[in-house]
Amino acid sequence: MKEIIQLENISFSYGRVQAIRDLSLNLPAGIFGLLGPNGAGKTTLLKLLLGFLVPTAGKGEIMGFALSKKRKSLRRGIGYMPESECSIPGMDAVSLTAYLGELSGMPRQEAMKRAHDVLYYVGLDESRYRLVDTYSTGMKQRLKLAQALVHDPKLLLLDEPTSGMDPAGRKEMLELIQDIAKKESMNIIISSHLLPDIESTCRQVVIMNKGRIAAEESIADLKKDNFRLFEIKLVGEQAPFFKRLQALRCQVQENEKSMFKILLPAEILPTALFDAAYETGVQIRHFRQSKTTLEDAFMNVIRESDGY
Repeated sequence: MKEIIQLENISFSYGRVQAIRDLSLNLPAGIFGLLGPNGAGKTTLLKLLLGFLVPTAGKGEIMGFALSKKRKSLRRGIGYMPESECSIPGMDAVSLTAYLGELSGMPRQEAMKRAHDVLYYVGLDESRYRLVDTYSTGMKQRLKLAQALVHDPKLLLLDEPTSGMDPAGRKEMLELIQDIAKKESMNIIISSHLLPDIESTCRQVVIMNKGRIAAEESIADLKKDNFRLFEIKLVGEQAPFFKRLQALRCQVQENEKSMFKILLPAEILPTALFDAAYETGVQIRHFRQSKTTLEDAFMNVIRESDGY
């Protein structure tokens, strides 16, 4: 399968701050989740893919177009839904969507017809003549999706697509994204802090940390038993116990007061937790093995990439 995105040793700096560090990435056609903590470089990567920024080092191609050349041609094939608001005051939804279609290279009549079509698709057909200024947050999110789709791009970049939406609106947005993903000609990258959104829409994820790729694999493989997850509740002095677990290469996540999630490496037996408790004088009052979530796997990848 031909790769849609090919990046080789890409770097980018904002002055003295290096946002992307020697990043290489090869993505085939499909739908991918882009994950990472704040400051990981996700937004900078999206701007590089859009041609808004030029790498300070390295090279890459998006759908056959070089990152540093023919950036207008590159953007004609990409739909972008930014996290921040991007409307123009005083315009109604259909006029704004058609205008952005024209900016993407569409003839005016075609852009207007397509604007009506995509606004109907995202559920804004009855509100398409309303001023965008009067839209609710959820409606503005739908409008941003329509604007990203108006020129029928081959690659769709969605930055926090459910941000600010209520549960019902969020569910409908995710269903729209799933429907778009079924179209063979559409490739999607979703950047989100909401890991359940990624888990419900994507099979593959790219995890960034400190400007680098920390993991690039399927969600199923990421959640495989390279570690096991246990929930425990402790009574007693916790610090010596956790120090003992650190020596066993266990990861600890605080769940609630005195309740913890322990990520245990696959080669370590669960009885080691009880041995550590006995040796350090704490009591384990609750012990249960849990199903690994994408969030657990994500936190484990970030910790490993940080060297913990």
